[in-house]
Amino acid sequence: MQNFTVPTKNEVTEANQAIFNTLEQKLGFVPNLYAYFAKNDTALADYLTLQNRKSTLKAKEREVINLITSQLNGCKYCQSAHTVLGKMNGFSEEQVLEIRQGNATFDSKLDALARFTSSVVENRGNATDIAKQDFFNAGYTEANLIDVVMVVGDKIISNYIHNLIDFPIDFPLAPELESAVA
Repeated sequence: MQNFTVPTKNEVTEANQAIFNTLEQKLGFVPNLYAYFAKNDTALADYLTLQNRKSTLKAKEREVINLITSQLNGCKYCQSAHTVLGKMNGFSEEQVLEIRQGNATFDSKLDALARFTSSVVENRGNATDIAKQDFFNAGYTEANLIDVVMVVGDKIISNYIHNLIDFPIDFPLAPELESAVA
């Protein structure tokens, strides 16, 4: 069995060391997910470019997508990281838990986004007609649909990396859900 490790700064390329320095300045540390990407010469920079691209979606909306996708993909690392980020973006603990279940009944527009995201992820892009119609009826556009898929794709990348490697979670552990995802 392969023994996977998270590299330290002196074990990665100079280009990745520079990114580590930037992350340390911005976040105070280099999350294990980002550090693991640095085992590849270009993956960390590529991933951060994808993650930080301009979007038609607000930060709160992106967190809804991140939380649901991470929950459906069973990625405890990303559930934990995005629980912290969700709270930083104004969601309460209860709201984060509800979002992870695929709903946001506290906000009708976010609820349509949550149900659409769940349908996209669960059906591998073949969202139900009802989920799509509710998404558009809530005021979202085709440009927003593209951005939802971009965020889902970003999160699938990180979910799969952690699920394959299972490196230590360096965020407060997200609580388990009491019920299955809707």
